[in-house]
Amino acid sequence: MLLAPFFVLFAVVMVLPIGYALWLSLFTEKQSGLGFGGTETVFSGLGNYTTALGDAAFREGFLVLLGYCLVYIPLLLAGGLGLALLLDSALARARRFFQLALFLPHAVPGIIAALIWVYLYTPQLSPVVKAMEAGGVGFDFFSPSGALPSVVNIALWEWLGYNMVIFYAALQAIDRSVLEAATVDGAGAWRTAFSIKLPLIRASVVMVALFTVIGSLQLFTEPLILNKGTGSAVTSTWTPNMYAYTAAFDRNDYGLAAAASVLLALTAALLSFAVTRLAGNGNREKKSKERKARKERTA
Repeated sequence: MLLAPFFVLFAVVMVLPIGYALWLSLFTEKQSGLGFGGTETVFSGLGNYTTALGDAAFREGFLVLLGYCLVYIPLLLAGGLGLALLLDSALARARRFFQLALFLPHAVPGIIAALIWVYLYTPQLSPVVKAMEAGGVGFDFFSPSGALPSVVNIALWEWLGYNMVIFYAALQAIDRSVLEAATVDGAGAWRTAFSIKLPLIRASVVMVALFTVIGSLQLFTEPLILNKGTGSAVTSTWTPNMYAYTAAFDRNDYGLAAAASVLLALTAALLSFAVTRLAGNGNREKKSKERKARKERTA
C-alpha cells in the first residue's frame, strides 16, 4: 500500500508515455487524392525506423553526440573530481564559499544559461569576445569548428559544480582514520588522493559517469538556443533530440519523431548497461586481487 502511489505515478508519467511512443512509431500519416484529400493514419511497421536510420541528418546527429561525449564527459569528471579533491584537502580555505560559488551556476535554468552564453558569444555584444580580439585571439563561437566547444562550455558551466558537490560529499564520508593511517605511513597529498581517496569513492564516480552519459545523449536545450537566430552552425537536426523535435513540431511527422526518440532511448540504455558492466567488472577484479593478497599474507 505504501509503494502503490509510486507505482501509479511511475506508470502514468513513464510507462504509458513510453508505450504510446512505441505505438506511435509504428504508424504514419499519408495524404490521399494527390494531396488534395484528407490525411489518414496507416500502419507502417518499422518504416519510421528505417526512414530515421536512412536519413543522413539523423546519423550525423549521433556523430555530433559522439564528439560531444568524448570531450564533455572526461572534462566534467576530471574537473569535478579535481575541484572536490582541492576542497577536501587540508590546504583549502573558505570551503563553504567556494561550494556555493561553484554550485550556483547549476541553479540557473538551462535556457537562461544558454541565453547568457549566447550573449557572451556574440561578437557585437560580448565583452569577452572584444577582450579576446584586443589580445589578438580570434575565435568564432558560432562557426562549424566552434559550435561543439561552445555547447560543451555551456554544459560544463551548468553541471561542473553539481558533480563537484556529489564527489565532495563522498570524500567527506571517508573514515578520517584511514587518511590518518596513510599519512602516518608516509603517503603524501598526491598519493593519498589517487591511491586512497579515489578508490574509496569509486561508486560515486560510476554513478556520476552513468548519469552523465544518459544526460549527454539527451543534449537539446543548449544547441536549440544556439540555433535560434544566432547564425550558428548548429542546425535544426544537430542532435537526435533536435531531429525528433523538428520532425514532430516543424513537419508534423509524429511517427518519425517517436521512432527517432525510441532509437535514442535504446542507445542510452545500451551505453548505460556498458558503463555499469565495466564498473562491475572493475569491482570484481579489485575484489579478486584483494582475496589473492589475503591468501598470500596468510600463507
